[in-house]
Amino acid sequence: MPGFHSSLYFGSVMHHRLRPREHRLRYGIFYLLLDLDEIDALADRLRLFSHNRFNLFSLHDADHGEGTAISPRDRIEQHLQEAGIESNGPIRLLAMPRILGYAFNPLSIYFCHRRDNSLSAIFYEVNNTFGQRHNYLIPVPRDAKAPIRQESRKSFYVSPFMTTDMAYSFSVVPPGKNLSVSVIGRDSQGPLIVARLSATRQDLTDAALARAFCAYPLLTLKVIAGIYWEAFRIWLKGIRLQERPAPPVRPVTLGRDGDAANTGSRKDATNVLR
Repeated sequence: MPGFHSSLYFGSVMHHRLRPREHRLRYGIFYLLLDLDEIDALADRLRLFSHNRFNLFSLHDADHGEGTAISPRDRIEQHLQEAGIESNGPIRLLAMPRILGYAFNPLSIYFCHRRDNSLSAIFYEVNNTFGQRHNYLIPVPRDAKAPIRQESRKSFYVSPFMTTDMAYSFSVVPPGKNLSVSVIGRDSQGPLIVARLSATRQDLTDAALARAFCAYPLLTLKVIAGIYWEAFRIWLKGIRLQERPAPPVRPVTLGRDGDAANTGSRKDATNVLR
């Protein structure tokens, strides 16, 4: 929509488990990129999108955050300030909306900016299928260039087929004409799983939302159904369930700039992502 930074992104999600049995999946998908300062104005102008009420597409604050009454922007700003990260610029949320009242986002991403619009941090919000949620907050150096590389220890149980004794490496091309987010999960033996989102921007209009619904009807229901279907396929391959630990006490795990890692680690990541 003219005059707005919010937009639509159409693309695909790929997951590739490397061991002890290979398992690969790829699905078509779309996301909304929503500037948190534009959401109410968008809801006023778009017929097919609403904020905190039912529509074909909607964003409900309760689908994100820690279940408090604080606004999404104030919540993210609070986490940034607690971590000592410069903020007070635009915050843009990449997530799937509710579709006909239902949403499930395995991963939502907040792109947090300084006052001068430079990217200051990326905030990863992770949901598992057990009704739990956790966040990873990682600063972005002022001179960082895409792809942005980041790292964090894993502290939250997501897949029932993997332990939390792992680390994540992220490689991100922030939203522009295109965006991509790649994640490598590593354990003591090396890379175990690779996930990648690749997508292309389109203007956010009612016509584009209608096309998205026709192309991916009931997408959010398909996401949760697909998670259980792929879990069943993995189980059939002989990969067994891991015990689920208690969730982290603190809602946010702080990560670090991945370019601080050694060169060998970066080459390893590049090879896995090819």
